[in-house]
Amino acid sequence: MKTRLGCLSNKSDSCSDFSEFLPPGPERSARYLKLSPDEVTKWADSFDVLLSNKYGLAVFRAFLKTEFSDENIEFWLACEDYKKIKSPAKLVSKANKIYNEFIDVKAPREVNIDFRTRQDTKQKLLEPTSSSLNEIQAKVYSLMEKDSYPRFLRSKCYQDLLNRTQMYCQRKSV
Repeated sequence: MKTRLGCLSNKSDSCSDFSEFLPPGPERSARYLKLSPDEVTKWADSFDVLLSNKYGLAVFRAFLKTEFSDENIEFWLACEDYKKIKSPAKLVSKANKIYNEFIDVKAPREVNIDFRTRQDTKQKLLEPTSSSLNEIQAKVYSLMEKDSYPRFLRSKCYQDLLNRTQMYCQRKSV
C-alpha cells in the first residue's frame, strides 16, 4: 500500500521510452521500430489479439502499471501458467501462491472481485484442479477487456507507439 501511495505522484499516461517495457534482449532498445503499423493497429481489433502478441502484451502491462492496475494482467498470466500444470502437488502449491498473492482479501496484489466469486474460488482451491481458477480468471479478463482495454486504446501510450511506427515506416520508405 505504501509503495502504491508513494508512486501516485509518478503516474503518467506517457510511454515515451518504449524500451522500458520491451522484453530483454539485444534488440530491446530498438525493437519497437521493427513493429509495423499494421501489427500495432491490429491490437485494436480485439483484446485477444493484443494479449496474443508478446509486444502488445508488454505495452499493455506497462499501461496497466501507469494505472496501478497491473495486478489484473499479472493474475491473468498466473492463471494461464496454472492451467498448464499437470502435477497435483504443483497445482496445490501454485493455487495457494495465486490465492495468497491475488485473491485473499489481505493479498498484496488483490484483484477486484465480488465476495461470492472470492468464496467460490476459495472452496474450489481446497481440492484444486486445472480449471479451479477459470471463473475468476474470466471475470478479471472481462474487467480488463471492458474497462482497461478501451482506455489503453485511447491512451497516449498506445497512440504514441502507433504514431512512431507509422512515422518510422514512412521515413524508411522514402
